[in-house]
Amino acid sequence: MDFHATYFGSSTWLIEFRAFRILIDPWLKGDLFFSPPGPWLINGQLNREFDPPKKLDLLLLTQGLADHSHIPSLEILDRSIVSVGSPSASKVLKQLNFQNVISLKPDENIKLGKLSIEATAGANVPGLENGYIVSNNEYSFYIEPHGFLDKKISARNLDVVISPVVNLQLPLVGAFIKGKTILPKLIELFNPKIVLASTTGGEANFTGILNSLISVDGSIDEASQFIEGKASFINPLVGKCYELKKYIK
Repeated sequence: MDFHATYFGSSTWLIEFRAFRILIDPWLKGDLFFSPPGPWLINGQLNREFDPPKKLDLLLLTQGLADHSHIPSLEILDRSIVSVGSPSASKVLKQLNFQNVISLKPDENIKLGKLSIEATAGANVPGLENGYIVSNNEYSFYIEPHGFLDKKISARNLDVVISPVVNLQLPLVGAFIKGKTILPKLIELFNPKIVLASTTGGEANFTGILNSLISVDGSIDEASQFIEGKASFINPLVGKCYELKKYIK
């Protein structure tokens, strides 16, 4: 493997830098709901469940909430895997007895061999969570699942941006996913070769009171038209492994 990405739906990705395999925000099995209040508010059910990818080198969690630190999915992973997460995500991992947990706050960074991980400020949901800029000596990507961009990030060229590309909003609350809003800023800041649509895709059904109130602003077609000529755009199919190197010139 050289530089590949596989999408599992929602915010879940497997990124491969050669032989180094990174699993991000896994929701692989079981229902997804927030406790409290419980599934009556919103409940997600996968149409297709996955076994955990084999030979993982790193677990990377952006948030401690259930849609990013999904306990039934974390429970089926090897507890010895090196795990990096926001403080709230790291707390979940430690409660599940993961053995090698590294907590990062925005502006903090670490190196794991040839891999560099820089935590950036993400969404306030309600505490401040993480985005990440991840790179080795060949490739790089940025990921933040809610479309919240850290104003402190300096402009730089990255190979891949993984981001929602539509807005999801609620009455009175406004947009809690800001993909459409942030997309032009991501293109300007990172000049990416590839944009991977994330967070709002996948094979899952949602029910509950909150789900009935969510509205969508933007579309995949609208995002594709905006990105055309600026970067390659991929609206990924669940379970398909994309060879990213061929898009990077």
